[in-house]
Amino acid sequence: VASKDNTVVILTCNMGQSALLVNFACSARRRGFDLGNVLVFPSDVETKELAEGLGLATYYDEKNMGPLPSGEARRYGDRNFKAMMYAKVLCVLYPLMLGYDVLFQDVDIVWLKDPMEYFHDESSNLSQFDVIFQHDGSQSVRYAPYSANSGFYYVRANKRSQYLFTSLLYHSDLIITWDSHQQVLVQLLAEHSSLFGLGVKVLGRDTEMFPGGYHYHRNRSFMRKFIRRETETYIFHMSWTENKDNKLLFLRQLGEWYVTDECVGKTATDILGGDGVVSSGENTALVQPCCAKEPIFSCHYRDKPSKLPCKNSPPIDTNGKSFW
Repeated sequence: VASKDNTVVILTCNMGQSALLVNFACSARRRGFDLGNVLVFPSDVETKELAEGLGLATYYDEKNMGPLPSGEARRYGDRNFKAMMYAKVLCVLYPLMLGYDVLFQDVDIVWLKDPMEYFHDESSNLSQFDVIFQHDGSQSVRYAPYSANSGFYYVRANKRSQYLFTSLLYHSDLIITWDSHQQVLVQLLAEHSSLFGLGVKVLGRDTEMFPGGYHYHRNRSFMRKFIRRETETYIFHMSWTENKDNKLLFLRQLGEWYVTDECVGKTATDILGGDGVVSSGENTALVQPCCAKEPIFSCHYRDKPSKLPCKNSPPIDTNGKSFW
């Protein structure tokens, strides 16, 4: 993997969530982004082969990640969800200890502009912060005081950030107890900011540059502008969504789904037959069969934002009003 300004983009994924990883790669490729500095930490061989078949570099830590579940989480905080939070700690800690800055992101994200341009903007004051987080949208006490979203953030490699994520690893028992990697991380942000001078910034909840599930479910005026491409948006994060199935449906009707049906939930061997893909970061054997040239649109819920009107679809929320 080639770092860009000493920064690597880190994702981790298992087979259960692999369709979202494929969508990130396909949508980014179709928009012309360079993915040479993206490194995927797969937790199983099947996801490793899928990522490499899309031209992504991988690091498979079989000793630590091999025992993790390959199935998808059915809801926030369930057993599979908590187990995969361990992978989210390790995959950030490793490159930080090697001296690389990290842009970590969940797989349920699509890029509209290269986020590196924002974090590396020398005219901004961001260089004074050690960690920069997307706002979660929730103002609950559970995520106080920062309301940081642990699914998209930038970390500068230094002694303060290395100690933060080492401490997060040492607090793995709390992740299991609290059902949340995010809650533990937010508490450590407060502690390390106070005790060790960690520079923490959380982007504004209402910024149009880094929207997520809060905007999708709660801010219809923004979503109408987003659909018309009238916003200065870098990424869209389909957070605040119960499970992978709903994320897929929401992304499809938002016009941000680029994975052909034959590749959803399938292994490289299922798609290509025979021996699947050869382990090589240069291999792109899955791009042609899996990446649609244009987004694949379909209606599912009339009360959720959609690129085109979905008035004839059922609502997903009780008494949900049509978006259009």
